[in-house]
Amino acid sequence: MPRKFFQKYLPSHEAILNNRHIARFGTLFLHPNLWHINRRSVSGGVAAGMFAGLVPGSNPVQFAVAALLAVAFRVNLPVAVAVTLYTNPLTIGPIYVIAYWIGTLLVPGAWLRALLEWSLSLGKPLAVGLVALAVGLSIAGYVVVQLAWRAHVALAWRRRKARRAGNTLR
Repeated sequence: MPRKFFQKYLPSHEAILNNRHIARFGTLFLHPNLWHINRRSVSGGVAAGMFAGLVPGSNPVQFAVAALLAVAFRVNLPVAVAVTLYTNPLTIGPIYVIAYWIGTLLVPGAWLRALLEWSLSLGKPLAVGLVALAVGLSIAGYVVVQLAWRAHVALAWRRRKARRAGNTLR
């Protein structure tokens, strides 16, 4: 993925250090992996954001969960928070239908029933489907970013090799 594209929108290290809101948390948000743009950090941030996007609640709740996951797993924090926005008023209906469908496939398992008793008020199929969809989207997001990043790097290497040989690869 184009690193320069992301770096345009991310704050500098000095801006992070001098931010009064971040300073309240001490060194919690100062770990370099939370702000670096590399394949592992960005794909992990996508996975954290995909999972947090399906946490019941409004965007601030999802943002907080994404931030906590990013800090816990030392992945890109801005990416994790931004990715939660895939759940919005336009997409939540289809996502809940898919989650309900997945939940109907998984509900008969006794281990899931015991794990998700708290979600009875929402309906077992919806609760199970949301968890399954969150895990699936997290894994898919991580894998897609890993593969896309690797493809981008391989293409850049080929172009550089062709340029050095006097050819141009399109």
